Formats: sequence, structure tokens, C-alpha cells
Amino acid sequence: MTDPFAEYRLAEPFYPSAFAWRAGMRLAGVDEVGRGPLVGAVVTAAVVLDPARPIDGLADSKKLTPARRERLATAIRERALGWALGRAEPDEIDRLNIYHATHLAMVRAVEALTIDVDAVLVDGNRSPTFACPSEPVVKGDGRVPAIAAASILAKVARDAEMVVLHRRYPRYGFDRHKGYPTAAHLAALREHGPLAEHRRSFAPVAACYESQGPESQESGRD
Repeated sequence: MTDPFAEYRLAEPFYPSAFAWRAGMRLAGVDEVGRGPLVGAVVTAAVVLDPARPIDGLADSKKLTPARRERLATAIRERALGWALGRAEPDEIDRLNIYHATHLAMVRAVEALTIDVDAVLVDGNRSPTFACPSEPVVKGDGRVPAIAAASILAKVARDAEMVVLHRRYPRYGFDRHKGYPTAAHLAALREHGPLAEHRRSFAPVAACYESQGPESQESGRD
């Protein structure tokens, strides 16, 4: 019997169970990038791959070199049946918390698709509520090609935003650490203070506001 899900798998077997699957379903894979950084938006992507135009080399974006991610991102945008980005900004992260803001960004990515989908597969152990059935897939970016493609688009998009932010505020080194709480980022945060783009609810940023006062928000600006 032909496996109707073979086109959606990468490595480990994955068998959808939360709803009735059928061959030929139009499936969107969804993933996020940016839950851990101290600055910037959390960025998500939704991708509907075209089984007739396969893309070799799809994998978890974290396991790919930047050059490889860029090449694959171009291929995904050219060959996918549909793709879209979603995001939640720092003020939304602070208001909702990172978990709920990430789910909001995922919903926005799916809603931004210009084609209808039958179901959504989400990387992780929980799925937001979409307008269609959905199911979480643990380590999905290494198991489901559409999720891997989404992780690549989201990573490329967010990294590009960090490069732009670096050009505005070079003292923080965003081009290197992409906003994650590395030793260099924490040192710059302590020396120059948080920017408006920093997430105030994250502990290292909150600590800077407590120690330096509200005026520190503008201290990093040139």
C-alpha cells in the first residue's frame, strides 16, 4: 500500500492521530524562531510544500549553515505552493508572555497564507487553535519537511532583522548573537542599557531597568 504521508516525512516515522488524515490533503507546516532572545520579535512561518516540486536538503534550520539556509529559503519561496510569515512584537511578548505570543504569531502566519489548507502541523508539543485541524509534532523540524521549511524561512527572516538592528545599534553585536543572551549581549546590555526593541519582561532586561532606571531605554541609541 502506498504511504500517503511519505512526502511529509524526513527521518523518524510520524503518524498523525488527532484527526482523520487522507491522501492528498493540503498540509501547512509551522515553526517559530526567536523564543529565547532578549530583543526583537518572535518570527514564525507557515509553508505548504508542493509534492510535485520536492526540495532536497530540508532540515532543522539550526543544523544548517547560514549559506545553506539562504539557498534553501530561496528554493522554498520559489517552489512551495504557499508560504507566509507571522510575528509577535516585543510589547506583545511582554503583555502576553512568550508562549502565548508565539502561538499568536503562528496563527498570524497561517492566516496570512494565500491558499486554503486542510490541516496544520506545528513543531513542538502543543498547537495553537487554528481555523482548521492541527497537530503538534515533537521535533517536527527534523521529521516533517513542511515544518523544516517553515523553520528555515523563519530563521532567515529573523536573522536578517537582527542584521538590520545591528546596523542601527552596532555596540550590541546583534549580527553575531542574534539577540540571544550570550555573555557579549549581557555585557552590552549592562554597559549601554536596554533599547526599545528589548523585551522588558525577560529577566536580564528587567534587571537593567531596575538598576539603571527608565532613562536607560534610550541610552543605547546613537
